[in-house]
Amino acid sequence: MDRRDFLRTVGVGLAGLPFARQWALAAAEPAAGVKPNIIFILTDDVGLGDIGCCGGDAFKTPHIDALAKTGVRFEYSYATPLCGPSRCQMLTGRYPFRTGLNSNQSADAVSPADEVMLPTVLKEAGYATALVGKWGQICLGPGEWGFEEYLSYQGSGRYWASQKSGYTCNGKSQELGATEYLPDVMHRFLVDFITRNQAKPFYVHYSMSHLHGPILRTPDSKDTGPQQDLYADNVVYMDKLVGQLVAELERLHLRERTLIVFTGDNGTARQGDERSTLGGRRIHGKKATMLEGGSRVPLIANWPGTTPTGVVNQDLTDFSDFFPTFAALGGAPLPAGVTLDGQSFAAQLKGEKGRPREWVYVELQGKSYVREARYKLTNSGELFDLKDAPFVEEPLPADSADPAIVAVRKRLQEVLNQHPAAPANTAGKPKKPRRKIRQPKQKQQQPKR
Repeated sequence: MDRRDFLRTVGVGLAGLPFARQWALAAAEPAAGVKPNIIFILTDDVGLGDIGCCGGDAFKTPHIDALAKTGVRFEYSYATPLCGPSRCQMLTGRYPFRTGLNSNQSADAVSPADEVMLPTVLKEAGYATALVGKWGQICLGPGEWGFEEYLSYQGSGRYWASQKSGYTCNGKSQELGATEYLPDVMHRFLVDFITRNQAKPFYVHYSMSHLHGPILRTPDSKDTGPQQDLYADNVVYMDKLVGQLVAELERLHLRERTLIVFTGDNGTARQGDERSTLGGRRIHGKKATMLEGGSRVPLIANWPGTTPTGVVNQDLTDFSDFFPTFAALGGAPLPAGVTLDGQSFAAQLKGEKGRPREWVYVELQGKSYVREARYKLTNSGELFDLKDAPFVEEPLPADSADPAIVAVRKRLQEVLNQHPAAPANTAGKPKKPRRKIRQPKQKQQQPKR
């Protein structure tokens, strides 16, 4: 498809409090008086061991590593250990027990009538908004949730026309060309969007295809054979696309105005792989488990002139934090009558101390845990010492009389009491009907060319 055809086609709670805070409709002050462009790169099934700067042993990711070298990397970032709930938590700033979306089968638990997603509030602050990539574990299409433009596909790992793969571009179904590679089509859409919207701030939710299975050849893969390492090829191609994005921003003279955030939607799917290691040690757990390897993910932020350079931040963050953070940076209104679980780390992005979290909360299909710097407690009563995480999670005796351990258990249990995991057999449906919330006022949109 040539460029003309393509253009026609595309045409926050306080730290440590067990109670989430009720936020009113009020605009936050953008950092340093500047509203940055925000590109949120959400990779698929990318664990710590897949990224060089996170300590991964087996793969080279020079472009991603460069973002960390000239920006800030957060050591302790936590997602929900499965893609659907994780993505919903990021976009709403709310934990699964509040939204009801606590599995990949509970997409219908949310609707625009009772949840507000991040692009809706950013539009109120004057942002152009776009979704690029995977969309399927949340009901309705991206346009119903505040994205003005989108190129989306359902499922994962279907990148070539031979797989009967297709995508939706601004409501219109498209088929891949015989030699097209879906991640490249996504990249072209992304570049076109930022090029057309460079005069105003923009927010892009860039949901990359890599590294979800099935692991297939990339355009750069050599002839397949018994020794062909397609997983490594996919890591390299993912890193290449990140590098190409940075190059486009530099070409358009947008780099100093753009915050790039790179993360993963859950931990690796490759438990037991001898190359999924940090410093020669295997990570404990994988995707869909309530272990460190299931939820602890890479998180890198880079905004030249604003983020500190080469810093490794030790603060706890979780996926509910992106909503208030991006809203604060963009001076966006927070939705009225909505309980947000996230806490902004905008200050940390500027190299300031901020108000670090005392704990993060993780939930999936009726299971949950709360984790602080050293310990974690599950909703089944298991307490773990994480001094050697993410490699070992040492269980502590349930009947321990050690005053320090008793105090830890009591402190974490108080948080769990305020965060009751939604039972798995509800298919993610909330226990009680939710009241309709007031959405931010929508500005009249001009027809797209």
